[in-house]
Amino acid sequence: MTNKQRTDLIEQFIREHKYADLRTLATRFSGSLSTVRRALDQLEARNIVRRHHGGASLIETDALTQEYDFIARNQRHPDEKFAIASLIAEQVQPGMTVILDGGSTTYTIARLLADKRLQVITNSLPIASLFSEIGSVETIVTGGAIYSRLGVLIGPLCEQSFEQTHADIAILGGAGITESGIWNQNALIVAAQRKMIAAATRTIFALDNSKFGRKALSLTAPFESHFTIVTDTRPAPAVTRAINAAGAKLTLAAKKAAR
Repeated sequence: MTNKQRTDLIEQFIREHKYADLRTLATRFSGSLSTVRRALDQLEARNIVRRHHGGASLIETDALTQEYDFIARNQRHPDEKFAIASLIAEQVQPGMTVILDGGSTTYTIARLLADKRLQVITNSLPIASLFSEIGSVETIVTGGAIYSRLGVLIGPLCEQSFEQTHADIAILGGAGITESGIWNQNALIVAAQRKMIAAATRTIFALDNSKFGRKALSLTAPFESHFTIVTDTRPAPAVTRAINAAGAKLTLAAKKAAR
């Protein structure tokens, strides 16, 4: 098999599966890890894939993905989001039940969880679609009305779904973080997030530094002892003090390129 043939097959595989890790590609297409890396470098240069540590994901440009605002927002602060996502994904162990919120950073986390054997509960249609095509994740999708801008399910049926479940970890995003806690922009999304928090033993918030000091429409929750805030930069002293005073945990992700 020539290098071009192998690269073409790798491109076809990633287009079909949206994500692939290096070892899977090396085994499937009879190449070394370094050969696969070179193939992915070529595909990244052609703007077909985005490299990550240990693999690559398809850069989605079709009409379905462009429909969601968060896909466009996912192009902002990519290295910070990838560092946060990587750190959170490392905390998720096979066999866990995980609640995943909708949004750009949680979508990045979902990609990194695709090869783990998990049970995932989500109100995010893009995340549910991702898991339906790759990995070994059992996916439970809540009911609810579609909030088309983000592709998430909200409303009483969504909230009721979370009331009837339990998870080891809930992984949530947010629109802002201040010394008062975590904020979000839509009252129905906030209501769903509160049910997610109540359903989980612990909650991890994924928030890059662009959310610092920002208030939104509603306060999702003040800091609580079972919260972990994962971000890429230490927030303002007042926010750090509020996190510590509540007994919550602040974890900083080391910035690295999304490869």
